[in-house]
Amino acid sequence: MDQKVLLADDSGVMRKIILRALNAAGVTDVVEAADGAQAWTAFQTTQFDMVLTDWNMPMMTGLDLLKNIRQAGSTIPVIMITTESERGRVIEAIQAGVSDFLPKPFENELLQEKLVKHLSAIAS
Repeated sequence: MDQKVLLADDSGVMRKIILRALNAAGVTDVVEAADGAQAWTAFQTTQFDMVLTDWNMPMMTGLDLLKNIRQAGSTIPVIMITTESERGRVIEAIQAGVSDFLPKPFENELLQEKLVKHLSAIAS
């Protein structure tokens, strides 16, 4: 897979874990952001094939990042990697246009399944 992925998470440790999982799935072109504001700046200046974002981050939440991406007219797959599982919050993200969820902690196989599902849809 030679797709470019934007990875936003305020935890450096979590970004490393996700980055390793992405690399294991063959995704090596990854831009990291330590918060939603950094991710939004990167998104505006770079062409990505997918966004993986945490929900709870300083400066701008993953939900606000998602809303900005959708308001910009982008249909890029956005996957929330989060501990948020409260029904109301999940519904809010779905209404905002989230493509999928990946609960923390996650198994690499589940991330790989979601990558294949969403990135193969782009390729076809």
